[in-house]
Amino acid sequence: MRSVITHPGRIDASGSRKRMTSMSELKETEREALEAAAFRRLVAHLRDRSDVQNIDLMNLAGFCRNCLSNWYRDAAAEKGIALSKEESREIVYGMPYEAWKTLHQREASPAQKAAFEVNKPAE
Repeated sequence: MRSVITHPGRIDASGSRKRMTSMSELKETEREALEAAAFRRLVAHLRDRSDVQNIDLMNLAGFCRNCLSNWYRDAAAEKGIALSKEESREIVYGMPYEAWKTLHQREASPAQKAAFEVNKPAE
């Protein structure tokens, strides 16, 4: 017989069990706060994993740190906020892009370059 695992909810200060809010019940501001938290965690993870090269991200996932910084800049532009390419990259990389490249970027191998040619996004 298979066990069914149910979400236990959360315990409030009085010790009472509270039902967890489902995604369909979230307010727009709550959903945006969760998305922002997930974005910050992704950026922190990518900063911690400087050993993972952008070309590997592109080959495996179809996006890289530069893509993420471009999406950030696009979101800023949609809100009427001027943000340069360099500024958005510094937000994602945690330092100026050129400094990150000097510290962490390695020359792509022939295999990485070949895989990129097969997998690169359409212009």
